[in-house]
Amino acid sequence: KDDACTAIEELKALNINNIQILSGDKQAIVTNFAEKLGITQAYGDLLPDGKVKHIEALRSNPANRIAFVGDGINDAPVLALSHVGIAMGGLGSDAAIEAADVVLMDDDPMQIAKAIKISRKCIGIVKQNIVFSLIIKFGCLALTAFGLANMWAAIFADVGVMIIAVLNAIRALKYKE
Repeated sequence: KDDACTAIEELKALNINNIQILSGDKQAIVTNFAEKLGITQAYGDLLPDGKVKHIEALRSNPANRIAFVGDGINDAPVLALSHVGIAMGGLGSDAAIEAADVVLMDDDPMQIAKAIKISRKCIGIVKQNIVFSLIIKFGCLALTAFGLANMWAAIFADVGVMIIAVLNAIRALKYKE
């Protein structure tokens, strides 16, 4: 793809540093392609079981979170094994699409970085909602223990906080790059 270099730069800008190529193509082709993309680790001549062994080795370190992008039937086992399997749905095989957690319907690699940005924003909103809810509920509990809160405070701590959390979550719909 023409924008593959830009997609790799976007991923690196998101602090994703361990980018590797696992391919069934000849090693010379994979190495050449990796150099053009600025990727230092490129493995060619891999059959599906070779890709699986490589991912299993990466998974042996619990600190690693593995996302694998593939489109072929040979990628299906690795897509299923990865923490996040991303299939290119436009030209991808049915097996890859079925095994993947995420399917990019337009085969645009730039969408991977965009999806990561959206997911990070959503996780941030979820954490905000959890902290806000717990603070309000524990505050209401403490006020009730000292006789300073009544039933209306408990209703606000329950329903009011839920409404505020939903309104806060709506911010995720307004993603701007």
